[in-house]
Amino acid sequence: LKLQFLYFIVPCCDQKKMLRRFAFANVRASRPGVRWLTSEGKVDAPEMVYISGEEMTRYAMQLVLDKWIQPHVDITKWEFYDLSCKSRDDTQDQVLHDAVAAGKRLGSIFKEPTITPTADQVKEFGLKKAWGSPNGAMRRGWKGITISRDTIHIDGVELGYKRPVFFERHAVGGEYGAGWKAVGKGKLVTTFYPLEGGAEATCVRNDFTIVDQRDLDNDDNVSVVYHNPLDNVEDLAHHFFKRCLQANIVPYVVTKKTVFKWQESFWAKMKAVFDEHYHEDYKKAGLLDGCGGQLQHLISDAATMQIIRWQDGGFGMAAHNYDGDMLTDEVAQVHRSPGFITSNLIGKNDDGTLIKEFEASHGTVADLWKAHLRGEETSFNPLGMLEAIVGAMNHAAELKGGQTEEEMKHFTDNLRKAVHASFRLGDGTRDMVGPMGLTTERFVDAVAGRLKRYLAGNFAEVEPADTEVTKPTRKADPHYDVDSEAVKAMFSEYDLNGDGTIDVEEFEQMVVKLGVAPRLHAPKPHRNEPGQV
Repeated sequence: LKLQFLYFIVPCCDQKKMLRRFAFANVRASRPGVRWLTSEGKVDAPEMVYISGEEMTRYAMQLVLDKWIQPHVDITKWEFYDLSCKSRDDTQDQVLHDAVAAGKRLGSIFKEPTITPTADQVKEFGLKKAWGSPNGAMRRGWKGITISRDTIHIDGVELGYKRPVFFERHAVGGEYGAGWKAVGKGKLVTTFYPLEGGAEATCVRNDFTIVDQRDLDNDDNVSVVYHNPLDNVEDLAHHFFKRCLQANIVPYVVTKKTVFKWQESFWAKMKAVFDEHYHEDYKKAGLLDGCGGQLQHLISDAATMQIIRWQDGGFGMAAHNYDGDMLTDEVAQVHRSPGFITSNLIGKNDDGTLIKEFEASHGTVADLWKAHLRGEETSFNPLGMLEAIVGAMNHAAELKGGQTEEEMKHFTDNLRKAVHASFRLGDGTRDMVGPMGLTTERFVDAVAGRLKRYLAGNFAEVEPADTEVTKPTRKADPHYDVDSEAVKAMFSEYDLNGDGTIDVEEFEQMVVKLGVAPRLHAPKPHRNEPGQV
């Protein structure tokens, strides 16, 4: 017999009820309603790392833990690390090193937004020094491959793009690790010395390559040196193309290789992986119909325009570190704000398993935290952090496997549904529904009540009479910052006949001038998705 476990209630000597585990033959197949819980009736969450930060996001996540997660999930196996400025200062940053080591060991990490203190904040917080961003240590420690930044979508609510947009930002190399010096007139030579006999060997001086040399004729110069590691680009390619294929979206590789010839290698490696492993599957799925039947390359300049044009979504982009950073900020603006895209660092462990770190794309939301400290009402939207904590919990369960993965997926699916339904049914935060929206605390309570019902199988809701997709006004966002007089001036510029309206001909002239007009002779996109540029 194939044995699996079933929980049921038996009386015990103190008249209380307890859950005891018994073995039965293949009960999961015959009893699909059976759930696999701890003795307290909670989902047994496997090990993962939880990194806490500070300010408004720390406060909100504590509410989420207390009211959404801990009533239903046993998190005693989680390891918690405090990366607040004070904790890093008190431990001389040992807590960061411990968190990185734990992440490598456990493979799944959730991280709250943290503060990289400025000189003023060093004084304000009474710190010994300005501790640097923890991101570099994490990317090195977890052998970072890519940072996946995807649009978040809510059923029945249109935030920006209608369909998902995926973005892979190479997690290493580029300007972020650059060395530089301010220098005067002279000769600048960049020389490469190969290592002989492994990483511990010293450079052999008679075997070198001059990468670049140039004469500097200005009195004031800044010389900069950086490099792009390419060993993990194949891993990035597999991760990217698998995700796009699964989501039925069109992939593009973005570089500036026409000018920066050294970027050709990134494109070549990406294309080689695609052609060998994925081309036929994409072709069968029809995802290359509007792309000439091949993986397409986008010049980064063109990508900036297509991100604005392709607002139906349904596309993915992969780019170098710096380009990825800039372009995903643009994606965030089209899709309402950074709070509505993910930020997941994907690394690789020594055994080949993926290390995944999940966080929101926004910061600690200092303005709302200051308002909270003043005793004022706040209305913080935790959607980005919800997606991050759900991602980390699911990945931890995937690493564990078996019934744990199934049970965790059941919980996180219902949690996500409860949050999305709250926004869709008008119980959202003020950035989504305007002044009548819920406060931070009331929103958490509303979701908690819905989640409890959903987990009990009660999905009944009073649906609005209007079934149209909701398009929340961006004016409801407290960070909405638009110069209305400047908008009126722009309108007048395109209202050519001054009648207070813009007709189709005037609108055409406007989109042409703004550079977002659809092209007459562009290849037809697949199913109204992006096509070749």
